Amino acid sequence: MIESPHPFVARLPIGEPIPMPADGIPGWSTFPYEGDLRVRSLEPPVLPEPARDGEDGPGSCRSCLHPERNVIWSDEHWRVTHLKQPSGLPLLVMLRPHGHFDLSDLPAERSAELGPLMQRVERAMLALGGIARVHVNRWGDGDAHLHYWFIARPAGMLQFRGACLAVWDDLLPPAPEQEWQANLAAVAKALADGGGTAHL
Repeated sequence: MIESPHPFVARLPIGEPIPMPADGIPGWSTFPYEGDLRVRSLEPPVLPEPARDGEDGPGSCRSCLHPERNVIWSDEHWRVTHLKQPSGLPLLVMLRPHGHFDLSDLPAERSAELGPLMQRVERAMLALGGIARVHVNRWGDGDAHLHYWFIARPAGMLQFRGACLAVWDDLLPPAPEQEWQANLAAVAKALADGGGTAHL
């Protein structure tokens, strides 16, 4: 548990106005907003930080307490889940271990499986057709159970490139339910063709 801030934090302009950089993110062609923007003032650090979901172990972890929720594919050690409803992009899924681990304590055996499994998920999503890239993200600030996000970027949508893809996913109207279900089923089947079980 971290009780005192890193020296970096002492140099931050907490509570002061931060100017918008002239050549910063709002100037990117991929930035989803326009108009008058301002940078929020930084708030003081909160230490120790609030516990994440599952921080106290499997008994406090939604992923462990409901392991079958939203699963589209699984094998002995891993599962791929969705977010319960369509989002703005063609598909967004998460890869999680069954065991209650974060990246720092993932056993060596599971770590050895992770890279090849991430490749399988990406290939399954690219096989949907019309997908240029699959962004893979791990933030880990809300959930102590390791999970990687896989977000499909449609081909040709150059505004969606890069770090703002997850923001675009929240802004766009949800995909039609039938199309979303078909994409989930196709990815589950493609994964199961390489082992494990499709649950759709």
